[in-house]
Amino acid sequence: MNVLVACEFSGIVREAFRERGHYVMSCDLLPTEIPGNHYMGDVRNILNGEWDLMIAHPPCTDLSVSGAKHWRQRDEEAALDFVAELLEAPIEKIALENPVGIISTFIRKPDQIVHPYYFGDPIKKRTCLWLKNLPLLEPTNMLDNYLHHAIHRGLASKESKGRFRSRFFPGFARAMAEQWG
Repeated sequence: MNVLVACEFSGIVREAFRERGHYVMSCDLLPTEIPGNHYMGDVRNILNGEWDLMIAHPPCTDLSVSGAKHWRQRDEEAALDFVAELLEAPIEKIALENPVGIISTFIRKPDQIVHPYYFGDPIKKRTCLWLKNLPLLEPTNMLDNYLHHAIHRGLASKESKGRFRSRFFPGFARAMAEQWG
């Protein structure tokens, strides 16, 4: 399959699909942290490519409940327009992930809510999935012991905290590649 991983600088999801033999490209405004097939720029410039599947991680700053303290500085309308554009992209299969937030109120409820610990990553973080022509993800390695994602806030420097919290989880990415790829 030709897979586009939108709004991903880490390369974690891209590499999970590449390891399963797919042609995959990540895309973000930032350079990739893991060398590989990466388009640095606005994903809207490449949405009309020959993609079979898109995994999208739109920035949650203006969308999530955790960003509520910044609501006065938020641009919710632009963020929601971007999400709608991703969900309506001319791609047969789409998965959009984001924390609990305003997408559920203004666009539609998620198809599924999961946590990284369902897939072997020792973190509890409610993650919503909006799906198009994809099955619900099945847990692959449910952990009994996990940390609340908020605990990790203190581990990153203030300058890199946003990047730190935006990195996807390897077990979660492998489950996506195994079940959707």
